[in-house]
Amino acid sequence: MNLGDLTKKQLKEYIGTIGESAFRAKQIFKWVHGGIENADEMTNISKSLREKLESDFEIYLPEVYKKLESRLDGTVKYLFKLSDGNIIESVVMDYHHGKSICISSQVGCRMGCSFCASTLHGLTRNLTPFEIEGQILRAQKDLAVKISSVVIMGIGEPLDNYDNIITFLKNINDEDALNIGYRHITLSTCGLADKIYSLADENMPINLAISLHAPNDEVRKNLMPVAKAYSLSELLDACDYYFDKTHRRITFEYALVKGKNASSEEARELASLIAKRNAHVNLIPVNPVTERDNVRTDEKETRAFQRELEKLGINATIRRELGADINASCGQLRNNEI
Repeated sequence: MNLGDLTKKQLKEYIGTIGESAFRAKQIFKWVHGGIENADEMTNISKSLREKLESDFEIYLPEVYKKLESRLDGTVKYLFKLSDGNIIESVVMDYHHGKSICISSQVGCRMGCSFCASTLHGLTRNLTPFEIEGQILRAQKDLAVKISSVVIMGIGEPLDNYDNIITFLKNINDEDALNIGYRHITLSTCGLADKIYSLADENMPINLAISLHAPNDEVRKNLMPVAKAYSLSELLDACDYYFDKTHRRITFEYALVKGKNASSEEARELASLIAKRNAHVNLIPVNPVTERDNVRTDEKETRAFQRELEKLGINATIRRELGADINASCGQLRNNEI
C-alpha cells in the first residue's frame, strides 16, 4: 500500500499500533504530502521508524513517462506512469491567478460519452487517493512551481471513484499537506445524480461542473449514455440540492456539436431548462477526436449560441482553448500508449 493513501487519522492509528508517539503521524503526513519519494528523506524521523515504514508501505509518485509543451500557449501535458505500468494524463495550465492542473481520477472511463477520447478503451481501474494527488506533486516538482488550483476533469469520472476522491480532497485540503482550499478545486461530473447528493453532504464547498451538453433528455441520450440512468430533471434536482448545501454556483459545461445540439432553438431550450438557477454555462466547441465524427461549431456559430443564451438572461462564456496542438484540450485526454 502507498503510504500517501492513508488519511491523517489512519496514519495516527497505524503509528499507535507500532508503539510510536502520536506526533510522529503529523510529521510523516507532512513529509509524504510534501512530495518525498523515500523514507530516508524524513530527516526528523528515527532510522528504525523509517525502516519500519519502508517495510510496511511504498512511497511512490507517478513517473513522467512523456512531457509535451504547447507552442501556442505554454500548456504542459504529462503522460504519467503508475507503479503497475498504466498511463494517465494530466495538464498544467497558466492563468492570471496562477498555475492550474487538470488531473485524472481513473485509468480509462466507462461513461461512454460520444465526444470524449478518455472513454474509448473503457475503464481499467480506479486511481487511489495518492495516485490522484501524485499528479499534482510530480508536476510541481518537475516544473518547480506551486500549483494553486485543481480541476478534476481529466481521464475518468470522479464520482465513479467516489471514496478515493473524497479521501484525496480531504488530504490535499489539509494544512499539513498541499493546503489547497476547497474553493480552488473544481470537480467535473457527467451527472451521477445520487453521488452529487452525497458530495453535497460532505461539507466540502468545492466547485461543481456538470457535463450537460444537451437541452433535453432525447439529445442527451444520444451524446451521453449516463442520461439513460438519470434524467435531466433528476440531475437538476441534485444540482439544486448541491447549491443549497454549499452555496457554490454550478457550472454547466456544454460541448457544441454541429448538427446535434448547437441550434438557436436548442440554445433557447437550454436557457429555459436552467433559468432562475444560480448557474453559469461554459461553452466548448467540441474538440477533434480521431475516432469520432463530431464536427465542432465555427466561431460565428459559437458566438451566436452564446448571444442567444445571454439574451435570455443566462451567463455564458466560451472556454479558452489551451494545448490544442498537443491534444490537451477538453475531451482529448486519453492513453495513446495502449
